Formats: sequence, C-alpha cells, structure tokens
Amino acid sequence: MVNFARLLYYLGCGLRRLYWNKKKFRQYQEKRLRAIVRYAYEYVPFYHKKFKAAGIRPDDIKYLEDLRKLPLVRKSELRQVPLRQRVSLEFNVNKLKVIRTSGSTGEPFQIYISGAEDDWRKAIYMRANISCGQRPRDRWVVITGPHHFHDTTKIQRLLGIFAQRCISVFADVEEQVSFVLKENPDVLDGYSGSLFLIANEFKKNGLKVNPRIIFGTAEIIDDLARRFIENVFGAPFYDQFGCAEVDRSAWECPERVGYHMDVDSVITQFVDADGEEVSAGEKGEVVYTSLFNYAMPLIRYAVGDIGQPTNEVCSCGRVLPLMKVIEGRRDSFVVLSNGRVISPRAFVIAMRMFKWYSEVDQFRVIQKSLSHFEFFIKKKACSVVDENVIVEDLAKHFKSTLNVDDVNFDVKFVDEIPLGKGGKLSSVISEVKF
Repeated sequence: MVNFARLLYYLGCGLRRLYWNKKKFRQYQEKRLRAIVRYAYEYVPFYHKKFKAAGIRPDDIKYLEDLRKLPLVRKSELRQVPLRQRVSLEFNVNKLKVIRTSGSTGEPFQIYISGAEDDWRKAIYMRANISCGQRPRDRWVVITGPHHFHDTTKIQRLLGIFAQRCISVFADVEEQVSFVLKENPDVLDGYSGSLFLIANEFKKNGLKVNPRIIFGTAEIIDDLARRFIENVFGAPFYDQFGCAEVDRSAWECPERVGYHMDVDSVITQFVDADGEEVSAGEKGEVVYTSLFNYAMPLIRYAVGDIGQPTNEVCSCGRVLPLMKVIEGRRDSFVVLSNGRVISPRAFVIAMRMFKWYSEVDQFRVIQKSLSHFEFFIKKKACSVVDENVIVEDLAKHFKSTLNVDDVNFDVKFVDEIPLGKGGKLSSVISEVKF
C-alpha cells in the first residue's frame, strides 16, 4: 500500500538533489553506498558469502571508485540462490511486495521490495516526468500491463493528482485509439512499441489529439519511429530506460542530449568483458547498484543491456550524469492472424501472467507464420508440473489473453536455449514482417 505522504517527501527531496553541487551530491551517493554495502554484508547471506569469498569487508568500500573491488552479480546466479539467502534476514518475505521481471530476456525473476522502497521508486520515477514538464493535474494516459493499473493510489484518484488512466497493452489497437481519443491526454505514456502502433492508426485514419508530452519506455525504437510518433501527435517524445529490478534508471530531459542517470538512487556502471569499467565514449554492459533496496539488495548487478557513459554536460543544469543507450531490448513486432500488430512486450507480459510462469526457467517464442508460433520452454529443475498440462494451459492462456482463436502454439521443452547476438537471450522473435 502506497504511503502518499512518504512518497511526496521522497519526491521533494529527489527534486532538490537535482541541483545540488557535485561535491554534495557525491557525498550523498557515497554515504548511501557505504550503508547498503554494510547492510548487505550483515543481513543478506548471499552477499556475506560473496564478499568474504572476494576478500572484501564493508570498510573496504568507502568511495564510488571502490565499487570495482566488488564482484559482478548476474540474474542467472541469483536465480539459483534460495530466497532466504538473497532477501534480508530483517524482513518477513510474506510482507514484501513481489515484482516479477518482464522476462524480455526469457529468464523470469522475482524482486522483493518493502513499502518504503516502493514509494521511493515511484518518487524517483515521477521526478523525471515532472522535470519534462508533467503537471500534477494533467490528464495522464498510459498504455501498460494490467499489473500497473493499481499504481495510482485512491487518494491520487480522488484528488486527481498524478493519476494514471490506464488501458491494457493487450487491448486491440482500435480500442486503445478510442481510449486515447476519449481521454484526450495532456501526457501520453506507455511502451514505445505500442505508442508507435497507435500513432500509425492515428495517421492512417486522420485522427487527432494534442498531448503536450509523450513518454516511451520498455522497448528501444529507432529515431525514425520516434520522429513519426512526434509528428503524428505534435509533441516531444522522451525516452526512459531501466529494468524491473531497479525500475527506471535513466531518462531524457527536454534538452535530449542523452539520458540522465538516477545515480542518487541507482549507481550505474558500464563494464567490458573483463568486468572493468570502460572510459567515456566506449560501449559497456550496464551494471546497477541499488542504493534504496534493503529488502533484497542488488549490488554490482549486471543486466546485459549495453550503454555508453559520456562526459557531456546537459545545459538543463541538472547534476545527474549522462549516458547513451546503444543496445537494449530490440524485439520484433508480432503480427496476429486477425491482422492485429502487437508489441513484443505484450507477449512477454502475457507470459508473466501465465499460471505456470513460476515453473519456467527460460523461454523463447518464435513466430513462424501468422498462425504458427514455436514456444521453447526450459523448465526449472524443481518443476513437478506435467508437461502436457503446461502445453494445454499455455495455448488456452495465450488465445484468451491475445484474443485469437486460429493460432497454433507448438510447445517444445528443451534443456538449453542458446543466446542470441550480443550474448542476450531475446524471448520474442518474429519472422513475419508487416
């Protein structure tokens, strides 16, 4: 349950930090870094063992540069660790909020956060939107997954303050378009792929709304698609970058010279194949250290996305450093047999809603034709659910969720799913062009 007063307090503090001087900002970062490292060492068995094996004690981590002393941690490693080994011993797991990663890399994972940490996430998220010009009482339309429908509190809805008006990413594009027309938003927000599809319908049918701001997230779209969305709606498009594990971690401001990194909340590093930090202007894998998640700390957590640190200084005056997104989650659009074109994000979210999702270790969907999908599933070693049950339920689930009948799902259980180009495991691949 969101504590609205606490959220507003976090938001106010976060907005003020944007204009601190660099020395004060760095001191704040290092204070929080020392605190989370010591806490993880004392209360999280996984990190206690990890740090001891590397010969690291909390007192060894005093400055930002000391982060390189700590070993990298990957999702594949954490997924093998028992829950009570990676969640703080101070917390009751049953009272924590569970966040499932979207599975865009085909590897489901669960994150646990406390109520205070949930409020912190929301405050840092709203800081970016406000910085781009969103106002408290703007009509805010979001195309998103159903699990986000309740992100807005009852108080927010009652007062009309930063209150989202959501429509499902699973809805027909025509239904999404009607919703946007009806709401006539000041702020249009959602998965970037879905926004592109909606913009295409508006252009094709000569429809018009006049949002002041557009926010895109979750999927990387190219400059051509971005300009198309802006031209259709006559508003600037601001991209936002992150992952479920730490929420949004970087965002574009109105100057759009790069992505401001929320390093007062999540320290972002960029490392090479040997785990060493790259120089400004070089490509590197994104590595996060969360400064706010005490229930389940994430320290030197490598996510697989590729970015580029930059020494450029934004003229907006905000102290947050900049990065450039080079390579993220680049899935193909999926064309259904009824002519609908949907974002791959919808497929990923549908998988997350599947009743046997917790039994899945990895998955990949390949669309072979309009009516034929190959579904590759690597089950968890501990899974006891009959494969025939999974096959039957999966077909029913996707047909119902995506609202299609004449589609065949060829489900194959495999021991391993090979990595794609760049070493990532893309979960949705379409061989059908539209």
